[in-house]
Amino acid sequence: MKPTIVSYMVATILSLMAIGGVTMPSLSIMAQVQPVATNAACGQVVSGLVNLTANLDCSGDGLIIGGDNTVINMNGYSITGPGPDSSKVGIMVPNNDNIVINGPGSISNFQAGVLVTGANGMKMSSLILDSNQIGVFMTGSENTEIQQNIVKQNSLGVATHSSSGATLTSNLMSGNLLAGITFVNTQQSEVSMNNIDGSQNGAFFDAQSSGNSIVANNVLQNVLDVNNANGLPPNINNNQFTDNNCQVSNPSGICIGR
Repeated sequence: MKPTIVSYMVATILSLMAIGGVTMPSLSIMAQVQPVATNAACGQVVSGLVNLTANLDCSGDGLIIGGDNTVINMNGYSITGPGPDSSKVGIMVPNNDNIVINGPGSISNFQAGVLVTGANGMKMSSLILDSNQIGVFMTGSENTEIQQNIVKQNSLGVATHSSSGATLTSNLMSGNLLAGITFVNTQQSEVSMNNIDGSQNGAFFDAQSSGNSIVANNVLQNVLDVNNANGLPPNINNNQFTDNNCQVSNPSGICIGR
């Protein structure tokens, strides 16, 4: 992977961290949130059980989680934003724990489709995240589970920064320009049984990302399928690569039979 691409990827992640400082609505507004929010509106702070009943076409942010244990059921609907070059987020999870986002449903045209900052135990499944700058971005988060989603046509598919305990399993990641998966300073996480294709880097792990398990993924038809810190031997940052079906890796020897 060219250093310019690495620099762009890291710069993109760091620039998105600024979203984490977005001004939240006042406590008085958040106190008005009902336990069940049907017909959720763009920019709304939600908590409890949230059932989408229509597509949301947003000129700003989509939904903002306002309490622990919130469940969002997409019910087959979409949340669409003003464009990937905006500073807007589809679903924002700021410092809330045990959040669940259930598909089917799609989130598209945001700077970050789903933004998880300082949260613990967030789960998302059966979503389509497409045409965002970053499909899913985690920073300072723990134990996030991302399973059985389609993540396509973003600049970065799933990116995680200064996080730990993430699980990325059985996702389809296709056509994400710079990378399908990007780990920056992320530890003790699992990447398994994903299909990743059509990116500059299928999966990228920087030198500060350590103790991660990358197992049984199909990472094919990328410029560089698997990249451990631009060629850093995996034993240096203690990442374990096992049974990954890929063709081109840096360093070599990460792919099955290569």
